[in-house]
Amino acid sequence: MASTKLTSLEQDPTPSPGLRITGESMREYLPGEPQALPAHPEIKDIVIQLFTHRSIIEPILVPAVVEPLLVLILEGTAKVEERVRGGEWEAADVSAGDFFLTSSDEPYEMRWQTHGGDTFEVMHLYLGLPLIEQASRELLGEHAGLVRLRDVSGARDARVAFVMEQLRTELVEERSPSPLFARSLAQALAVHLMRSYIADIQPERRVNALQAHKLRKVTDAMTAHLGAEFSLANLARLAELSEYHFSRMFKRATGLSPSQYFIRLRMIRARLLLLETRRSIIDVGLEVGYSSPSHFSQVFRREVGVTPSEFRGA
Repeated sequence: MASTKLTSLEQDPTPSPGLRITGESMREYLPGEPQALPAHPEIKDIVIQLFTHRSIIEPILVPAVVEPLLVLILEGTAKVEERVRGGEWEAADVSAGDFFLTSSDEPYEMRWQTHGGDTFEVMHLYLGLPLIEQASRELLGEHAGLVRLRDVSGARDARVAFVMEQLRTELVEERSPSPLFARSLAQALAVHLMRSYIADIQPERRVNALQAHKLRKVTDAMTAHLGAEFSLANLARLAELSEYHFSRMFKRATGLSPSQYFIRLRMIRARLLLLETRRSIIDVGLEVGYSSPSHFSQVFRREVGVTPSEFRGA
């Protein structure tokens, strides 16, 4: 049975306590082989990722996400274990059709072992908060407060499995997927989640946290301009906020300041270039915005724990 043992280097960047990322960023934190999927920028509030996973012996730390995360087992069987940091492991034996629902505000640990084969296939689905909020308003009224979904591990729900499969077919296999059809499926799923998996209703909304669509807009801009100089003013303008309020709301949403988050994205990109290309360390540093090799090495060591050359040679 094939297995993967992650070293401390391979687990970096480690999610900070309280860090919440957008769904698009999750692939940077998970092991496994993500499947390249066609981009559909016209389809909003729906993110799909497909992974092929091998056994993981050492626990990995999974960051919390802004949006509720649904994971559907597509193929294969495995024993999946989860725990809050430092807590007791909880195990679930899963096979095709089982699903997980996670809406935790804090990072958590996972590990898994495949059964009867080297790999198992999973689908991640992130439903944008506007879809969840619309379903909440329809079912509970305009003043229901912030709805929280409960966490579910290794359960069976025929409706969840059916709608997720339909979304996968539409967004992955259709040559020209319909935004209207995809959003209708996602909205139906959000309503079903509201009806079946509500944990509690908070009396007040989480204030001063950047809205998910603005957070995605800002982090997408960061990712597209990693080689440029960091500009708080430009990012605040994208979010249509003052620099002061943008900084506060961004940190409330992600656990990091905008500049810290930008550096984190730069280091993720640098790690991938160091591992997957033979480009010089100077070139890698230049691509992620560092004209000084010594400055790049200093920041990389602070964020990752070793120098770029040590990382590449590990």
